[in-house]
Amino acid sequence: MIPLDAYPWLKALHVACALLFVGGVVANSLLLAAGRAAGARTAPVLRQWDRTVTVPAMLGVWAFGIGLAVSGGWFTHGWLQTKLVPVVLLSAIHGLQSGQIRRLVEGMDFKPVWAAGLIVPSVIAIAVLAVIKP
Repeated sequence: MIPLDAYPWLKALHVACALLFVGGVVANSLLLAAGRAAGARTAPVLRQWDRTVTVPAMLGVWAFGIGLAVSGGWFTHGWLQTKLVPVVLLSAIHGLQSGQIRRLVEGMDFKPVWAAGLIVPSVIAIAVLAVIKP
């Protein structure tokens, strides 16, 4: 258990990290959708952003989220177990995107990650489950 006065801070940090992480995943999707011509100039900058902001934000989402779940005793609750599915999906999409951006930066062949259509529904599902806790 964490002290009650620490809970709002833990939650705020979790939400801030989630916003940065989702923003990075969306930016990666846009870069990869733009293709080689537009992406070649932008990819090194976005790769650096990904390494310095998006990846630490993803780690923060997981760390603060686990801390919140432990403090609330929520691991046995169905809403959290359901919420973890799109969270894992977003993390996997990010991993695929990072690999493709690395390939783009290195001038190798890359295949765009056509998972952009999963990002918005996943974020909506996560938000609904986290707020409503059905």
